[in-house]
Amino acid sequence: MARQVAERADVVPVLAELFREHGYEGTSLALIGARTGLGKGSLYHFFPGGKEEMAAAVLADIDGWFEREIYAPLRGGEDREGARASVDAMFANVDAYFRSGRRSCLIGAFALGHTRGRFAVLIDDYFWRWQMALAGALARAGHPAPTTDLAEEVLIGIQGAIVLAQARDDEEVFRREIARLRRRCEAPG
Repeated sequence: MARQVAERADVVPVLAELFREHGYEGTSLALIGARTGLGKGSLYHFFPGGKEEMAAAVLADIDGWFEREIYAPLRGGEDREGARASVDAMFANVDAYFRSGRRSCLIGAFALGHTRGRFAVLIDDYFWRWQMALAGALARAGHPAPTTDLAEEVLIGIQGAIVLAQARDDEEVFRREIARLRRRCEAPG
C-alpha cells in the first residue's frame, strides 16, 4: 500500500520499517518506491546518495530519538532520586519503542549484517553512548555494582530479549526481561 509522501522526513519512517522487515540488502528501490509511492527520480531527489544515504538517514532518526528519550534523560537527574527516575523512564521508553519486543532493533540488525562495515562508527556510538549514560545514572542513583558492567548487562539483556521475544512470538519474554533488568538496576536505600 503506497503512502503519500510530501518531503524527505515523510520517507524516513517508511524506510525504517522496510529495513526492519527486509534488511538493508533485501530492501530494493522497487520495494521502496512501491511502499512510498515515489519513483526513482523522486527517491534520488530526496536521497542523492541512494540506499546508503537512506539507511544513514534512518540511523540518524533513530539516534535522535534515543538521544532525546534515553541518553539525555539518563545524563540528567543529578540527584539520587532524579537518577533513579531516569533509569525507570529508560525502561518504560525502551518497552514502548520496541513495542514490548515486537519491534526489532534496526541498529542491532545492522550490526549483525553485512552493512555493519558501512555504519560501524554510528552503530558503536549508539551502544556506547547508551551504556555510558546508563552507567552514569546508575552510579548517581547509588548502585553498588560496577555500573559500566551493569549497563552492558542491561543492553545485552534488552537486545537478547528482543530476539527471543520475536523468535517465540511472545512479547511476555521481553516484558519479563525488562522487569528483571529493572530489579537488577534498583539501588539500595
